[in-house]
Amino acid sequence: MRKSHKLFAIFGDPVSHSISPLMHNYAMRGLGIDACYTRYRLEEGTKLAETFHQLRLSGVNVTVPHKEAAYHACDRVEGIANEIEAVNTIVLQEDKLVGYNTDAPGFLKSVLQMGHISSVCILGAGGTAKAIASAFKARKNSVTIINRSPNRLEWFEKRGYRCMTWETFKAGEHYDLLVNTTSAGLQEAMLPAPETIIFNLLRHTSYAIDVIYNKTTPFLQAAKEAGIPCKDGSEMLLYQGVIAFTHFFAHRYTEEEIEVFMKRAFV
Repeated sequence: MRKSHKLFAIFGDPVSHSISPLMHNYAMRGLGIDACYTRYRLEEGTKLAETFHQLRLSGVNVTVPHKEAAYHACDRVEGIANEIEAVNTIVLQEDKLVGYNTDAPGFLKSVLQMGHISSVCILGAGGTAKAIASAFKARKNSVTIINRSPNRLEWFEKRGYRCMTWETFKAGEHYDLLVNTTSAGLQEAMLPAPETIIFNLLRHTSYAIDVIYNKTTPFLQAAKEAGIPCKDGSEMLLYQGVIAFTHFFAHRYTEEEIEVFMKRAFV
């Protein structure tokens, strides 16, 4: 039997930078919930389910690089996570691991506040890229994926996305939105692609977003210097966290109630 006091966590590598514990603990405390949320550095994605049960967790958020491993670790997967095969939220339900992806709706809620978006260029081809690409595809938007190598592009190509590598990149095309979903700039001062590609893309985009949050990455700095309206991933993190929280507690609280408390983590 598990104790009434519930424990939640975020799995990732790296994970020490995450403010998810602050967000969720603010919400739990504010809503009077007997639970707490911590972070855990998970080095091997294959051990996700085992670690979840060993820690006696009630739920977990998953960040890079384990979102695809999280999909395979679940006993059941719901919603858009089935299509993109990437999970960032897992909840224990009747001793089964049930997976969701809250990145897609969280990102859309953030980005659509910027302005009209009809064409999108995404840098990177991991789980976050899949979520964002699928969200825009569902809106009938044009989506292009650019990745260092072709190795991870097969998933996108099979689903009809336009794909390019650094070597096959075509310059001069316009996109309404440029998104960096890679971890470039998280720990080291590096761009998500060669300078020539990044600067060309920034000359032909209306908006830019980096999913890395609470940090002006080299990508965001370049966007600012180019005069491009841009923002980091803080709003995406907030909104996906709010949605994850509704799953953690079986939709007993509204998104508006949760958001009030989670916003305090960004002050």
